[in-house]
Amino acid sequence: MKRIIFLLGGLLSSLAINAQVISYTDAAVLFSSDDNNGTARYNGMSGAFGALGGDMSAVEINPAGLAVFKDTEFSTTLGVRNTEITSNFYGTTNNNDDTYFNLHQVGGALVFNSKYSNWSKVAIGFNYTLFKDFENSYIVQGNSGVSEFYSDPYLNDDGIPDNDVYYDFVDGQFFGNYTSGKNERFTFSLAAQYNDNLYLGFSLITHNLDFYQNALFEESNNDGNGNLLDASLLQELYSYGEGVGFGFGFITKPSHNVRFGLSYQTPVWYSLTDEYVEDLEISVSNNANLYTENSGVSVYDYKFNSPSKFTGSFAYVFEKQGLFSIDYTLKGYKNAKFKPTNEFVDENDTFNNYMKNTSSVRIGGEWRIDNVSLRGGYHFEENPYKDALDSDNITGYSLGVGFKFKGNTKLDLAYQRSENTDVYGFLNIDGVAPAELDITNNKFTATLVIGF
Repeated sequence: MKRIIFLLGGLLSSLAINAQVISYTDAAVLFSSDDNNGTARYNGMSGAFGALGGDMSAVEINPAGLAVFKDTEFSTTLGVRNTEITSNFYGTTNNNDDTYFNLHQVGGALVFNSKYSNWSKVAIGFNYTLFKDFENSYIVQGNSGVSEFYSDPYLNDDGIPDNDVYYDFVDGQFFGNYTSGKNERFTFSLAAQYNDNLYLGFSLITHNLDFYQNALFEESNNDGNGNLLDASLLQELYSYGEGVGFGFGFITKPSHNVRFGLSYQTPVWYSLTDEYVEDLEISVSNNANLYTENSGVSVYDYKFNSPSKFTGSFAYVFEKQGLFSIDYTLKGYKNAKFKPTNEFVDENDTFNNYMKNTSSVRIGGEWRIDNVSLRGGYHFEENPYKDALDSDNITGYSLGVGFKFKGNTKLDLAYQRSENTDVYGFLNIDGVAPAELDITNNKFTATLVIGF
């Protein structure tokens, strides 16, 4: 059964309890989005590498970029992310600030040159990327004035609360949301160079997804006569599974300085499992009993096809002094789909009717001064919901610096900042507004590159 089954007995047979955990369609957006993680050089230019190649993270955009490598190379990237989430719910504001450390990337390219064919180079590569880090937490406090829990859970045989007491005056509401886990991406690529102006590439992409959410809702009410009710509802969701997809691309050099790239990434075909459980506790001041109920674990298997995407890229290289690059990506959210389709009619209708295909733009530049490279970039990504505000789109910039040492060893450093707004409707009750979230991410990455 789908994750719409809540506690089945007692109180919940008479009250409609809302889900605080993420919906299927919102989970689809979360699982399809990435953190733009990569090498520090890639991050320093906001990921604008589709027509450039020569970087392990560039292969994630366009596998043809693998053939741009001149020599065999390995790289590894460590990162630290600071996330600030400010929540606002009916005039009450809370600030949440957390810092997380992760391995962002590790990979390598093996390059084989040939002097005896027009196919002058073949390269094979493997790259691991932290596609999406789900680690986040925030709290929401306030008073909507509308109660979720308004009656004594101990009922008479006729289903009417004892003494007809209704606790429908809200004193306060609290929501705590904690998520953890990762969507890890493993890319196996093959690319070749034809003559001096054409690069072709193919990638086999696998994903390992592990997502956990702990959503706690608490409410304090009174009946207007001094009687109190305190309720606590904890919902836990664990989603996990694997996915596979493919990537294709080419890069062409119509002149010595100009590069064009085009790539396509198929949907990632996920096979996922949800495990879901919830616990409810209610106490009332005029009843000594503590009401508790546990749903038991519900398990559901399903499939999800993520959006496919096209990326067009342009770059201009200023000889050995620097470069400018821009990528445009179109992601097809309207083609996303849950299966079996007969059990996800509403969710798939949401993709078709309430979402749009999204555009994202990445712009980056690099300028070299001897053995030091200075970098900067800008990125923009649309929110897929048609009714989203402009502020819900992700915008940000990046800065970076690279140092080249003797022996083909390089050290790259980067800083990225992004901002957007969002909402979370933990009380899905008519007339109750969702919590408003202001999200700011600051990320620092360092990459060690060793060439052979």
